Amino acid sequence: MLATLTLLLGLPLALASEPQSCTSLVPITFNSTTIPQLLGQWFYIAGASRYPPHLAELRAVTFEAFSFSPGSHKDELNITEIIRMNETCVVRNFSKIQVFHENSTLVHVDDNGVASTARLIQSDKDLLILNHINIDSPNLSLSARTPNVSKEHLEEFKAHLQCLGFTEQEVFYASTEHACPLPGDEDNADPQLG
Repeated sequence: MLATLTLLLGLPLALASEPQSCTSLVPITFNSTTIPQLLGQWFYIAGASRYPPHLAELRAVTFEAFSFSPGSHKDELNITEIIRMNETCVVRNFSKIQVFHENSTLVHVDDNGVASTARLIQSDKDLLILNHINIDSPNLSLSARTPNVSKEHLEEFKAHLQCLGFTEQEVFYASTEHACPLPGDEDNADPQLG
């Protein structure tokens, strides 16, 4: 009886001590407007992962821009990525995104097969927050329509990261200081692009 009473009295205190700013990652349920809203150019802003293969790439990527365009099938998107890894700009245009409406997931497929499976997290229409779910380690990324995001949008992303247990030291940020030339930006062509 005393143990039950202690539990009942202690439960509200325990619940009250949980971080109040923690909001769950609410995935978007795909509908007919979801995929068309993804089309076009995006800039990678930040990411965090505890999955060793992803960590190596996060550390090496200093800039990334990518674009989605319609694929050859209804539930497929082409993805073109322009990435600065260390000091070299690289263009990748050989991967696809498969769209699965039944479980609202995006599957990134490259030449080696499935690279990652992700859920799109509810947020501003000009943000792309992806929760990568096919690995055992937490993994979250933020991209936006512009190379910079507002303080409020960055704080929203950081709150999601905190909910997943990430610290600020585990977050990797891209920088426009290391930008690669984008298509149509031939005046600033990088001789290392290729």
